[in-house]
Amino acid sequence: MNQEQYKQKMQRRKEVQEQRLAAKNQEKGLIIVNTGNGKGKTTAALGMVMRSLGHGYKVAIIQFIKGAWEPAEKAVLAKWEGQLDFHAMGEGFTWETQDKERDTQKAIAAWERGLEYIINPEYKLVLLDEVNVALKLGYLEVERVIEGLAKKPEDSHVILTGRGAPTELIEKADLVTEMTLIKHPFREQGVKAQPGIEF
Repeated sequence: MNQEQYKQKMQRRKEVQEQRLAAKNQEKGLIIVNTGNGKGKTTAALGMVMRSLGHGYKVAIIQFIKGAWEPAEKAVLAKWEGQLDFHAMGEGFTWETQDKERDTQKAIAAWERGLEYIINPEYKLVLLDEVNVALKLGYLEVERVIEGLAKKPEDSHVILTGRGAPTELIEKADLVTEMTLIKHPFREQGVKAQPGIEF
């Protein structure tokens, strides 16, 4: 393809894209689900958190599973005190806690805290980190979560992360991304979790 053909092709693409953009004029708060076995669900959500903070919006993060350890992102995000509320409410990975009743109580408490932010119109974005795992393991009822999501203000966004998002939640969501695991150094090479990569 010579330069002139390339230029014509890109001009056509530009026209099509401009037509698409002109037709999209609706704004609404989104329910966003990041799920799948691949790495990056929380990381992608934190990218949206950073964007929202950059716009001056109030944000809340509720961590459902990761709570027994201090993730590095919590230290970085602490710099947005007054604009960001961060609650690590779990007690660690479920295979470490080994107490389903206690894990269920912690998940319900985390959901109730999250719901306070979801229904509060001051908060533009609420991240429910690893809530999908709590749903998958039966610590929370999906109907209860969907009922709560219906109470969010029209212009606020909620992100739900974690493996195993239930079908009902996926159907309710506006944006769903499934992270696919293709290769992981822990499995293939025996490389342990590392600072700056996993935590």
